[in-house]
Amino acid sequence: MKVTVIGGGSTYTPELVSGFLARMEKFPLSELWLMDIDPQRLEIVGGFAQRIVESHGSPFIVVLSTDQRAAVDGASYVTTQLRVGQMEARRRDEYLGQRHGLIGQETTGVGGMAKAMRTIPVILKIAEDMRQLAPGAILVNFTNPAGLVAQALSQYAPDVLSVGVCNVPITTKMSILERLEKVTGQYIAPERAELQTLGLNHLSWHRGFTIDGEDAWPQVMASYLAELRTQEHPEWDIRSLEVLGMIPNYYLQYYYYTAKKLAAQANWPPSRADEVMLVEEALLRQYADPALKEPPADLMKRGGAYYSTVATQLLTAHYNNLGETHVVNVPNQGAVPEWPAHWVLEMPASVSRSGIQPHPTQPLPLACFGLIAQVKSFELLTVEAAVHGDRQAAYQALLAHPLGPSADRVQAVLDDLLETHRDYLPRFWQ
Repeated sequence: MKVTVIGGGSTYTPELVSGFLARMEKFPLSELWLMDIDPQRLEIVGGFAQRIVESHGSPFIVVLSTDQRAAVDGASYVTTQLRVGQMEARRRDEYLGQRHGLIGQETTGVGGMAKAMRTIPVILKIAEDMRQLAPGAILVNFTNPAGLVAQALSQYAPDVLSVGVCNVPITTKMSILERLEKVTGQYIAPERAELQTLGLNHLSWHRGFTIDGEDAWPQVMASYLAELRTQEHPEWDIRSLEVLGMIPNYYLQYYYYTAKKLAAQANWPPSRADEVMLVEEALLRQYADPALKEPPADLMKRGGAYYSTVATQLLTAHYNNLGETHVVNVPNQGAVPEWPAHWVLEMPASVSRSGIQPHPTQPLPLACFGLIAQVKSFELLTVEAAVHGDRQAAYQALLAHPLGPSADRVQAVLDDLLETHRDYLPRFWQ
């Protein structure tokens, strides 16, 4: 069995390799292809990945390639973890927002839009190669903005089985289990628990939790609110959570507390991209050490906790027809009957050989739906802009976004965005 990682030069890759090694009994991988357009990074990260596998008895081979079609050819699974323009493009996304008095973030607001427009054509080309060279393979996308990319794939590559994944749901699940263990004194194995989440990627609300099928949400909310009350500066307004009865995804702070986030970014540099660039430089120096054969502890500074768990558990569930529940980004398809079927949502779904089927679920309250509808409108317009190089659609996307500029500033922000990333947005300059 061949698995291909597009963006194999990512500093996350060694963790992913460790995840595959830990699941060899259930997921008999034979070839892991790491593909990247940056040969220098591929040599460093890929070489380290090969040493990790060799130190574990070489149960599979690691092939390094800069040829996307060769890497995709014959693959059973293709995962994407790429960043068009690399980390410098993320830095530009962040400061693009800052200089216009907007949220500067890689997945939310104007920065997320810029990243999506650079990324969507590249991901669709991967889907096209899969259609020709790996029919029947599943595309598992980790590339941000994951939900928006999944929306583009569902509309423009519907014949390629794809799913968008994020580590926020599993991180939330694990933190809930840790909190419950502190309260009860009892360890609860992760496989016994399921998290109920609904919304869009980085715009979702956690609203249910079961242990062995039994509802544990009242206890989860009570313990979470109790923890917030002990904090001098709680990250959420407690009254809002009491009224909603849900725990918001961290990224909702950009919407709920916009002024606070803008005040914090006024102190840049360093932005998060500035920080990550330093972390990656240090990691690559460590990866280049021929004596290093295990992922270093410093990898946790990069973020993305449980990344390898998310990836390898999902592939294992599909390969072994397990029917496990995973929180993923997939088309609604009537699972929430009140919402449009073509909307890609972040929600629980069953993963098996027959595909990825979202669970029927109740819609979110109106207090949440209004924001979701507004951001989904932005996403649908951004997909059209990215696919067709459509400046009118891009203008409307910025106009629709709740974190976007005022109407009289939309054109100036759009012009800046397109010029800032001109080299990676050729469709807008034809």
